[in-house]
Amino acid sequence: MPDGYVVENLNEVKAFTKPVVIKSQILLGGRGKSGGIKFAKTEADLKKGVSELLGSKIRDYTVSKVLIEEMIDIQKELYVSVTLDRTSRSPIIMATSQGGVEIETLPRENIFIKTVDPILGYSDFMAREAIKFMGLSPEIGKQFTGILRKLYEIFEEKDCELVEINPLVITGEGKLIAADAKVIIDSDSIFRHKEFNVVDPEKTPLELEANAAGYSFIELNGNIGVIANGAGLTMATLDALTLHKGYPRNFLDLGGTDNVEIVAKAFEFVLKANPKAILVNIFGGVTKCDTVATGIVEAKKRYKIAQQIVVRLSGVKEDEGRKILSDAGIEAFPGMMKAIERVVKIAGGN
Repeated sequence: MPDGYVVENLNEVKAFTKPVVIKSQILLGGRGKSGGIKFAKTEADLKKGVSELLGSKIRDYTVSKVLIEEMIDIQKELYVSVTLDRTSRSPIIMATSQGGVEIETLPRENIFIKTVDPILGYSDFMAREAIKFMGLSPEIGKQFTGILRKLYEIFEEKDCELVEINPLVITGEGKLIAADAKVIIDSDSIFRHKEFNVVDPEKTPLELEANAAGYSFIELNGNIGVIANGAGLTMATLDALTLHKGYPRNFLDLGGTDNVEIVAKAFEFVLKANPKAILVNIFGGVTKCDTVATGIVEAKKRYKIAQQIVVRLSGVKEDEGRKILSDAGIEAFPGMMKAIERVVKIAGGN
């Protein structure tokens, strides 16, 4: 890898000693084409490049960090990756002598593709096949073999969906250097990897707080707080609100819970989003309607909720649930559309 360091402000930039590349650190490919990479051959170029990139917007991503690394004498660009092929349900190795471009744009015959048996695993003969395909020299091929072996180790050990080096460059000195790389880890495996403390830069502080408490929560731009159970029903609720000229303030999926406390605490995050009204849409199965109703009543008392709450309860123990809510002065409907029409009217929509 090239020598380099990451900065978040201009004061962290080290003294200029040699030409460098300034790379915006955002979750986006094709940064060079979008103006996210700059080259500096002088100290003035370095400071100007960092200043221009930090805080800039690149295709809706805000640049909060940049990587400053040495400029490489690039003679040729290669591509290599290990990824998951869902059709064969196996890892595959991909390599080409035409690196530095989007792999999807290359003809199939220009790409080396090797399926790896998930039980037998990787073997160096696969690297030798790739070396022959790309026409690499023995010295470069030896380096490539070591790199590919390490890529596969990372892919397995870190539960990756993709480990990619693009471009993998051959320098004027005959060395292979990873000029840029991407690693995608299966999000469902993160609980196994406590070594990663990754904070999604696109998430708001409230989203991070709710996610840490175990809730699937996304902030939106409307004024109607939304709590529902199941991602599909929650999405359908947002669509139905929009159809009726309502504007959801958030997405909050309770999941399949039958716990009063989980229901009650969900209101804490919705209230922090400061909605004008709150809609709870529950189709009871695993999540029983009387449990949800009890949680809603508990939340109203605990958080002294001033906003009007409209509830749709349908499913297991729906009659008991609606009675609990009615006794507490909370509107409850058996059908989703009636509840949506009511909450939109309260929030000031049509």
